[in-house]
Amino acid sequence: MKTEEITYQYEDKDYLGFVAYPEKEIAPLVLIAHTWAGRDPFVEEKAKQLAELGYVAMAVDMYGNGKVGLTTEENQSLMTPLVENRDQLKGIINAALTNGKSLKGVDINNIAAIGYCFGGLVVLDLARSGTELNGVVSFHGLLMGSDIAETGIKSKVLVLHGERDPMVPLEMVDEFQKEMTEAKADWQLHSYGNTYHAFTNPDANDPSLGTQFSEDSNKRSWQSMKNFFDEIFS
Repeated sequence: MKTEEITYQYEDKDYLGFVAYPEKEIAPLVLIAHTWAGRDPFVEEKAKQLAELGYVAMAVDMYGNGKVGLTTEENQSLMTPLVENRDQLKGIINAALTNGKSLKGVDINNIAAIGYCFGGLVVLDLARSGTELNGVVSFHGLLMGSDIAETGIKSKVLVLHGERDPMVPLEMVDEFQKEMTEAKADWQLHSYGNTYHAFTNPDANDPSLGTQFSEDSNKRSWQSMKNFFDEIFS
C-alpha cells in the first residue's frame, strides 16, 4: 500500500493531509476528518483501513500545518475557533475536498467523507455547505446545527451515535433530526445503546469526559459505514 503526506493551501495557510492508496487504478475518494486532537495516528490508521477496502483515503488537516493537540486543554483550544466560525470550518473542509479530487486514481463521481467526534461535525457541515458528494458519515459526531446552503443538502447522511454520549444530549439529537428533515435531506441515524462518546477509539476511557470504547459499537458502526458505501457507490 502506498501512503504519502501531501500539502495543500487555504487562505495562505498550509494544511498537511495523509493519503493511503488502494491497489486498484481508479477508486472512490473518502475524506477522513479527525477528532479535536488533530490529524493524528488514529485517522491515519483509518485511511489505511479504507485503502484496504478499495478507496483512496485522505485524512484531512483542519488546523493547519499538521497541528496535533497533546492535552485536553490544547485540543479544546484548537477546535473551539472552528466550532464558533462554521463558515471558516466549511471553507477548510471544502478546500481539502478540492485537493482530494485532484489525487491520482480518484473517481471524481464517487466521493464520501467520514468524521470522528469533531470530525463528525466537519463532514456534516460539508454536507450542509451544499457540496455535491455521494455521502457523509459521522462517528460519534457533534450534532449542533448550522446554516444550510440555499441549494440544500446534496449528499446522503449517516450518523452513528452513542445513546449515552454526554456531549450530544437527546435535545441535540432531536434538533438535528428536525434540521435534516426540514432540509429534505436523505438521512439516517443509528443510536447504539449503552454507548458513550468516542466509542470507536480503543484508548478512550475517561469517565469524567464521558468517553468509552465499545468493541461492539465500533464493529457495528464500521459495518454500517461499509453498507452505506455499498449503497452510495453502486
